[in-house]
Amino acid sequence: MKRISIKLRVTLWFTLLMLVLGGLALGLLFYGGAQSGLAARRELLTSMVEDSEKEIEAESGTLEIDRDLESFRDGVYLSVYDASGVPLYGMVPRTFDNSTPFGDRQLRTVEGETGSWFVYDQHFEIEGWDTYWVRGVCEAAAVDSTIVRLLRLAAAVLPFYLMLAAASGYLLTRSALRPVRQIVRTAQQISAGNDLSRRIGLGEGKDEIYTLAAEFDRMFARLEAAFENEKQFTSDASHELRTPVAVILSQCEYALARPETTGQAREALEAVAEQAARMAALIGQLLTLTRADSAHRRLMTETVDLSGLAQAAAEQAEEQAAEKGIAVTAEVQPGLTLQGDETMLLRLLINLTENAIRYGRTGGRLTLTLRREGDRIEGCVADDGIGIPPEQQPLVWNRFWQADPSKSGEGAGLGLSMVKWIAQAHGGSVWLESEPGKGSAFYFSLPAAEGPQT
Repeated sequence: MKRISIKLRVTLWFTLLMLVLGGLALGLLFYGGAQSGLAARRELLTSMVEDSEKEIEAESGTLEIDRDLESFRDGVYLSVYDASGVPLYGMVPRTFDNSTPFGDRQLRTVEGETGSWFVYDQHFEIEGWDTYWVRGVCEAAAVDSTIVRLLRLAAAVLPFYLMLAAASGYLLTRSALRPVRQIVRTAQQISAGNDLSRRIGLGEGKDEIYTLAAEFDRMFARLEAAFENEKQFTSDASHELRTPVAVILSQCEYALARPETTGQAREALEAVAEQAARMAALIGQLLTLTRADSAHRRLMTETVDLSGLAQAAAEQAEEQAAEKGIAVTAEVQPGLTLQGDETMLLRLLINLTENAIRYGRTGGRLTLTLRREGDRIEGCVADDGIGIPPEQQPLVWNRFWQADPSKSGEGAGLGLSMVKWIAQAHGGSVWLESEPGKGSAFYFSLPAAEGPQT
C-alpha cells in the first residue's frame, strides 16, 4: 500500500468501507427479514388453527364444518380430526408424516424425510359432539428459501454495487485531490525549468490545501526575490570588477614592454598579469552564468559544424597537454551538424578538454570522441587521471567545486557548470562516469540537425 498513489489508496479504502457497510446492511436486513418472516408464518399458522373454531359446530349429533373454512392459505395446511385422530376435513402436505402425535397448543418443529415442518395442534370441545383436533402445518424452509433467493439476488447485484462504489470513490478522491495535483505540477515545472516566477494560484479557499498552496506561493515569491538579488549582486560585482582588472592587465603589459623593467620587477609584474588574466576569465564566466540564469544570454543560433569544432578543440588541447606529456586522440565522425551557438559549443568542448588536462595523469592520454546516434550527437571527453569518488560525482556540476582542492589555483571551478548550462540551453544533457585512480569520462548529448549526416 506504500507504493501506490494516495488517490488509488483512498479509492480502495472507500470501496472496502462501502463493501463492509453494504454487507452489514444486507446482513441485518436478511436477518431481520428472516425473523420477521418466521414470526409472520408462525402467527398465520396459529391464527388459522384458532380461528377454525368459528367455522365448526355440531348439529343433531353431527359435526358440521363450514365450507368457508380454508384448508390451505399462504403455505399453511389446515386439517380437522376426531378424538381418535381420524381425518375429517382438510389436507396435509404430501411428504408430511401425519402420524405425528397431537400436542395441544404447542408450536413444534417436526423433522421429516424431506425437511422440517412447523406444526400447531389445538384440542376443541363442542356441545353435542365429542372433542376434535385441528392441526396446522407449514414448511419451515419456506422462509429460508426466500432468504436464499434474496441472497442470490444480492450476489448478482453486489459486483455492480462495488463498481459504483469504486467509481464514486475515485471521482470524489480525484476531485478532492485536484488542488494537490496542481501543487505537484507547479513544483515539477519549477524544478524542471528553474523558473521561480511560477505560482500555484489556487485562488481563494478556506481549507488546509488552499492554505498550503498560498504558503507555497509566498515561499516561492521570497525565494525568487532572494535569487534575483543574488544574481543582481553577482552581475553588478562582475561588472564593477572588470574595469580595475582591465587596468591592472594593461598596466602590467605596459610595464613589461618597457626595456628598463628587469629582474624582480619583471617577475612580479608577470605574476600579477597572470593572476589578473585569471581574474578576468573568472569574471567573464561569472557574467555568462549570471546572464544565463537571468535569461539575458541569447544563443546566436546557426548551423554549426560540430565535427570541425571538435577537431579545433582537440588541436588546442594538444598544445596545453604537451606540457604534461598527455597524448590527445580525436575520434570524430565527420559532417556532424546541429542548430546552435558556435561560440558556446566551442566553449563546451574546450572546458571539457581543459578539465581533462588539468586532472589528467602526467604522461597519460585524453580521448575526444564524437558520433551520431539516431537523431542525437553523442560526445565524450575521457582521461586516465585521478578520477572522482562516487559520492562526489553529483557535485562536479556545482559552481566553484574542485575535484582536487590542491589544484584550486589552476581553475575557478566554473567550467563544468558552464558545460551543463550550454548543453541544456541547446536541448541536450551531460553526465559523468568516473572511477577513482582510473580516470573520468564526461559525456554529452545534443540534438542533431535534421536530415542525413555522414
